[in-house]
Amino acid sequence: MSTGGLTIFDGAELRSVDRTPPELGGCVIGARLLELAESKVSESLSGLSLPPHLKEAAISRVSAGDDVTFLRTELDPEQASEKLGEYVSVIADALRDDPIVASILDGSTLRLFLEDEDDFAMLAENLFTDLDVDDNGKLKKSEIRNALAHMGVEMGVPPFSEFPVLDDIIKKHGAEGDDELGQAQFAQLLQPILQEIADALHGKPIVVVQNIKIFNGSRLRKLLADERQLKDLAEKIIPEKPDEKDGRAETEIIQAFLEKSGTDLGLPPLSSDNEQVTLLYESVLPREKNEEKGVPTSREDGFLSTLNEILRKFAEQLETNPVDCRVSP
Repeated sequence: MSTGGLTIFDGAELRSVDRTPPELGGCVIGARLLELAESKVSESLSGLSLPPHLKEAAISRVSAGDDVTFLRTELDPEQASEKLGEYVSVIADALRDDPIVASILDGSTLRLFLEDEDDFAMLAENLFTDLDVDDNGKLKKSEIRNALAHMGVEMGVPPFSEFPVLDDIIKKHGAEGDDELGQAQFAQLLQPILQEIADALHGKPIVVVQNIKIFNGSRLRKLLADERQLKDLAEKIIPEKPDEKDGRAETEIIQAFLEKSGTDLGLPPLSSDNEQVTLLYESVLPREKNEEKGVPTSREDGFLSTLNEILRKFAEQLETNPVDCRVSP
C-alpha cells in the first residue's frame, strides 16, 4: 500500500504469494529452504531486507525452536512447501501487527527535478544557499556530498550507508577537494551526478525503511481476543489495596497506565506534537471526568469490563483511522 510517497508493508503483499518452493527437484535441506523463503518474501516486498527480529521469529516458528537441527534437516517437497508457507505466514502476520513504512527509490523523483529546467534551477539554488553558511557565494566541491545528504530520501537520494555507489559517482565526477564553485558551477556539477544516481536507481531500486510506526489497532485486537492476557493486564493495573485508589475512578487509573505504557499494547505514544494522537486519546478518554471523580474503583470483573470497553474503543478508532508516528532511530 502506498500513500504520500511512502509504501506501507502490512503483510497484504504476502497473502497471495506462491508458497511452492522453486526448482527443488527433490529433497532440500533446511538451510537452503530458509534462503529460498527469505528471497521469496523480499521479492514480494519490493526488495525489502527483512529486519532481523522478523527473520528470527519466522525461523523459530519453522524450526520449532531448534534452528541448528533444522538447518541440517532434509525436507521432501511436501514438507518444504509446508515450511515455506509457515515462514511467509509468520512474516505476513508480524507485518499486519507492526507494519513497516518505507520509501522505494527508483530514480523517478530525481528525474522529475532533472526534466524541468526551472525545477532543477530552483533546487540547485536552494541547496547552494543552504550550504553557503558564510554567505560568500562560494562552495567547495566537496560540499556536493553534503548537498546529496541534504536532499535525502524525500527528494529521492538514498543514504550513503545504504547506497555505496554514491561515493563512486562523486569520485567519477570529481566532486571532491577544496576547489571553490560559484552557484552556476555548483549546478553544472550537481546535474550529471543526480542524473547518474537516477539511472543507477532505475536499474536497481532500493527500499529505505523510515522511522515511522503505524498503529492500526491490530495488536489491541489480539489482546482483546485473549481473555487470560486481558485479565492479567487488568490485575497489573488495578490497585491491590483500597487505599491506593486515592478516590480515583476506573477510567483515571486506566488512563494513567495507558499514557505511560500504552505503546507496549499497541497504542501510539501520547505526544503533544502529534495532534492526531491527542485527539484519539481525548475521544476515548475525555479529560473531563468530574462526574466520575471519587467513584470507588470496582474490583476484578467490573474493572476488567471497563478496561475491555476502553481498549475496544481504541482498537475500533485505530482500525478506522490508523495513526502514524515518527520514532527515534
